[in-house]
Amino acid sequence: MTNNVASNKTQTLIKDKLKRPSMYEVILLNDDYTPMEFVVDVLMKYFGKDINQANEVMMHVHRNGTGLCGIYPFDIAETKVMQVMNYSIKNGHPLQCKMEKNK
Repeated sequence: MTNNVASNKTQTLIKDKLKRPSMYEVILLNDDYTPMEFVVDVLMKYFGKDINQANEVMMHVHRNGTGLCGIYPFDIAETKVMQVMNYSIKNGHPLQCKMEKNK
């Protein structure tokens, strides 16, 4: 029984020391040149949105200037931003994407 108590204390200490990673919002920015269809394509390709979700986010970007694509740990958010930026450049569009620390 003593061994079980020690094990529980160790588990409690480990749980107390572990923190969840900071999360980051990946945000698309509106521009006057990128076609809406391309934005929908990006949202489906890189953020796993279905056609309805992608259209909803795209219209939010169009109407409000920015739109939330998803919330991820730093490394994943950074990778998604780079993927979107590279894909946009490769296809000749000025679509911008950024990440911000989730509040």
